[in-house]
Amino acid sequence: MIYADNAATTKTSAAAQKAMLDAMEQFWGNPSSLHSPGQQAAEALASAREAVAKAIGAQPREIYFTSGGSEADNQAITSAARFGARRGKKHLITTAIEHHAVLHTMQQLEKEGFEVTYLPVDASGIVKVEDVQSALREDTALVSIMYANNEIGTIQPVSEIGALCRERKIPFHTDAVQAVGHLPIDVASQNIDMLSLSGHKFHGPRGVGALYVRRGAPLLTLIHGGAQERGFRAGTENLPAIVGMAAALEESCANMEKNSAYISGLRDALIEKLSPIPHSELNGDRDRRLPGSVSFCFEGIEGESLLLLLDDKGVAASSGSACTSGSLDPSHVLLAIGRPHEVAHGSLRLTLDEENTMEDIERIAAAVIEVVDYLRSMSPIWKALQRGERNYVIQ
Repeated sequence: MIYADNAATTKTSAAAQKAMLDAMEQFWGNPSSLHSPGQQAAEALASAREAVAKAIGAQPREIYFTSGGSEADNQAITSAARFGARRGKKHLITTAIEHHAVLHTMQQLEKEGFEVTYLPVDASGIVKVEDVQSALREDTALVSIMYANNEIGTIQPVSEIGALCRERKIPFHTDAVQAVGHLPIDVASQNIDMLSLSGHKFHGPRGVGALYVRRGAPLLTLIHGGAQERGFRAGTENLPAIVGMAAALEESCANMEKNSAYISGLRDALIEKLSPIPHSELNGDRDRRLPGSVSFCFEGIEGESLLLLLDDKGVAASSGSACTSGSLDPSHVLLAIGRPHEVAHGSLRLTLDEENTMEDIERIAAAVIEVVDYLRSMSPIWKALQRGERNYVIQ
């Protein structure tokens, strides 16, 4: 099986597995306990916090461990909104292509009386800095814009947006779940006030993540109980997962430049091989995208059938369509960049990592071409397009 769904989750690295096993064997004490086993666990926790902080240019005291990116997004957005409301600021800004962890939190806050501006993106999936600037108001409590999109891979102008928000003294949060470990990030120089990350996106374990909160930025407790995470996130720390995430992140950052160059080469080769498919189109900006991200729309087919047949041919991929989650609605991201419903349903996301090879690229491309041809041969929509009874959307 060729695995090309790394945006969904990555394989846990050997370094992360070893760190987790060592933690279970050596640091089994509760980090909150005062006895020796507890203090040994506390030291391991502190080391992991330092490693995560270093990876993004933060201070250890600015890192709060969570169950993943979704919890981190929820805590960051809710905290900024609640603090803003106390000062009469109930306006929030985000984009139309955010992860649902952000969008659903924003929608919940709307029900509580907050006003949310959902900024559009251009056809390549990038928000314009001038649109952010125009949306800023005196009562804006937060700007939350993702670092890189999970579906189409486009990278947002985070530094420029951060500078704009810092000048206006408005908190800026970025969901960097897809970017951390793959792109160089420095929260200080990029004027990022809050940042979310998740371990399983860079070869760490699932179920663990972190929230960076700049010292002095507002933060509220979502999970109440003990005094863990300096009182902002109750619950005994999942130390094996935390140290596993830290080990994976250290390794990813150490090899980032080399891996990025290699994976980008695979990505570009795959794009070149899939682009000649008639009436297909790359989703997202051609160059300003994550190293391993490839997203295409193919007219005349359904994404669910495409995925199932690719799996049968030994290629694990995903679709921009939400059909695999039981919904008939196409991806909100693809609709936001202007893809019509009927085209958005025929999307394919292939996300690569350093374990993929050029041979994999050849096999993926061959499988996609074969499956697309097969599905079109059975599609009444495609036949109507070929007969001229309907107009092609993708030329």
